Amino acid sequence: MSWTSLHGQIHRTLRHRQLLPSGQRLLVAVSGGQDSLCLVKLLLDLQPKWSWDLAIAHCDHGWRADSAANAQYIAALAQQWQLPFFLEAANLAQFGTKTEAAARQWRYQALETIAQAHQYSAVITGHTASDRAETLLYNLIRGSGTDGLQALVWQRALTPKIQLVRPLLGVSRTATAQFCTQQGLTIWQDSSNQDLNYRRNRIRQELLPYLQTHFNPQAERAIAQTAEVLQAEVAYLVLESDRLLHSAQPSADQSTWAGLNRDVLRQAPLALQRRAIRQFLQTNLATMPTFDQIETVVGLLTAPHRSRSESLPGRAIAEVDADWIWLKVLPRNQDSPKRVND
Repeated sequence: MSWTSLHGQIHRTLRHRQLLPSGQRLLVAVSGGQDSLCLVKLLLDLQPKWSWDLAIAHCDHGWRADSAANAQYIAALAQQWQLPFFLEAANLAQFGTKTEAAARQWRYQALETIAQAHQYSAVITGHTASDRAETLLYNLIRGSGTDGLQALVWQRALTPKIQLVRPLLGVSRTATAQFCTQQGLTIWQDSSNQDLNYRRNRIRQELLPYLQTHFNPQAERAIAQTAEVLQAEVAYLVLESDRLLHSAQPSADQSTWAGLNRDVLRQAPLALQRRAIRQFLQTNLATMPTFDQIETVVGLLTAPHRSRSESLPGRAIAEVDADWIWLKVLPRNQDSPKRVND
């Protein structure tokens, strides 16, 4: 093995962020593209230093004419590297609709199933800083809040025992391509990456190059760094809003109804008010509230007694009662509302 600067960078990243402790059983998702090939080769080369037990998994969506050949190519690489290989092939009927979101959901579920069945403690994917920048732009255009703008995170739990880990989030797609060339790795070209009907492809091929040409040559790097900053800030806001929500809700001996103490919430910054109210509504209405619905409840923090919100999901409303905001459900056959959990 020829040790490169990228080997050193990933080795330091893993150690600094404590992403993949020594001796773990790791399932590496490999599509055959430059990012996943770069990832698996780096982990294979670093394996003697970390004593991992590596395996390769490939998910065949069956959307391309060459998908079976693609899977065979990954199987051959696994055999060459003497790594266990797992293949999951999809039935088109499983997707319902042929969308990026459906494919991603199926892919993560397939990887999770393989990891559980064979006792792998982590699923490793080749998402890069370039993916991170594209995801932030995609979510920004859709109107996501800061949770969406933090984009991809270094690791998150798939199950209580299995982590999803992305060691290449500090590496650009240009760097993974250079590494593959240096290492003599043959990249499997995915024709679907050229299909501009997929929004992420259009962001990658048209929007980011436009930003780099007309605004900032380092736009991709700057956007990915913004996602990194937001990740830490979101983690802090989540912690503080959880504390605020706990303080603002009635104790078990006060009420069995879903409510918020206005005085407690009014003392908090607006950012925490919104987060606490969003979590409160999501928990009690079993659906993600819209920005307008959250703002309506924020407005009730200073509204007069008996003020009400507009209708919320599930025929619910929020109503002011002195120092409290109570979440109530409007029964279909009654004029007066009934409180949630009544």
